[in-house]
Amino acid sequence: MRRPLVALLIATSLALALVALTLGPSGISIGETIGILTAGGGSASKRYIIWNLRLPRIIASSLSGAILGFSGAIFQAALRNPMADPFILGVSSGASFGVAVALALGLSASLGFPLAALIGSTATVLFILALSSRKRTTTTLLLTGVAINYILSAAMTLLMFMNKEQYQRILYWSLGSFSTATYRDVVILCLALLAVALPLSLAHRSLDMLLLDESSAQALGLRVQRVRIAVLIPASIATAICVSSFGVIGFIGLMAPHVSRLLVGPRHKNLLLPSSLFGSLLMLASDTLARILLPSGELPVGVITSLVGVPLFIYLLRKGRYRYG
Repeated sequence: MRRPLVALLIATSLALALVALTLGPSGISIGETIGILTAGGGSASKRYIIWNLRLPRIIASSLSGAILGFSGAIFQAALRNPMADPFILGVSSGASFGVAVALALGLSASLGFPLAALIGSTATVLFILALSSRKRTTTTLLLTGVAINYILSAAMTLLMFMNKEQYQRILYWSLGSFSTATYRDVVILCLALLAVALPLSLAHRSLDMLLLDESSAQALGLRVQRVRIAVLIPASIATAICVSSFGVIGFIGLMAPHVSRLLVGPRHKNLLLPSSLFGSLLMLASDTLARILLPSGELPVGVITSLVGVPLFIYLLRKGRYRYG
């Protein structure tokens, strides 16, 4: 099942990417798009639109979805919770708080949104892990993450209230958008995906053992706390890189592993790659819809992922034969 599914997901993503390259107000046909990509045809303006505006955006959204889908599978295994997602340890709230603080202190011009968000999200994840390190249970880790998320969300709301002129900028960034994607972002995302996917894919047996109760995993020789931290930190940092560049885009990291698990089962050797590919496909589809639904302008992609993803997620849970662990 895994190999046909992977081939189908790759083929569907490539077809959707070609359609996404074509869609837009510029009136470029699929034939012209293929000609521009393969033979360098078309006018200079159309080549610029395809190569410099649409292609980096499509690649960036696909890579971001792949990172979130892969990280979601890691988080659900490490926390032994099918409702965990990459934002549970404060990545999103920390990033939003970092941006709000930078704006409030007048540092946004020197730091920029991406760096401020990356500092905020990374610091928050490390702080939550440090707070929960003494009581080594997933419940403590989850509850600490929830508490810090609430505190940072309240603090960000306060900063936004005190700086109303910046409210619109923070709100739009927090809902997510790939409109500013560049090839520099593509390179960073590609490196982040490789850095998290290659080593953690090799640890698939340890991830399987994390789904057991803690005493059983320890009896099999697994250092549960050490392995849990070792997989959560790189997944959190990779997610923070996505969030810092393109804002908070929820639900992909929760849904992609669920869909994959319904189709290929809970073993991480079979689960991680489909989760990443599903995340990539869902993000690309959501960003394409965000670009074309409005006659002028575009919707935040985070709105699309929630509106489209939640009903599909509920349907799959009701109809599918769900297995976890």
